[in-house]
Amino acid sequence: MGTAKRHNYKNLKVWQLGIEIANDISDILLKFPTHERYDLSSQLSRCSVSIPSNIAEGSSRTDKSFSHFIDIALGSSFELLTQLIVAKHRKYINEEIYNQLEKK
Repeated sequence: MGTAKRHNYKNLKVWQLGIEIANDISDILLKFPTHERYDLSSQLSRCSVSIPSNIAEGSSRTDKSFSHFIDIALGSSFELLTQLIVAKHRKYINEEIYNQLEKK
């Protein structure tokens, strides 16, 4: 049985961008209303952290398994965008912030 090659997740641009997005979300949430702390804010925080976390976890697995974790991270990014649309509708973020995050 050979040793499978593992990815160094810290060198992956997608992981680095995921960390940047998670930090951006954290900064944005400081301006959200307090009543959202356990609802939308919590969901935004969890799914933004889930993106780089799944990439990191998957990097320790086989390539086939890594691909599965990348799919999960992608799903979390779609979840994040959906929640940002809700935040924009509620006027917690403006169009410019939404567009910047969507572009990332």
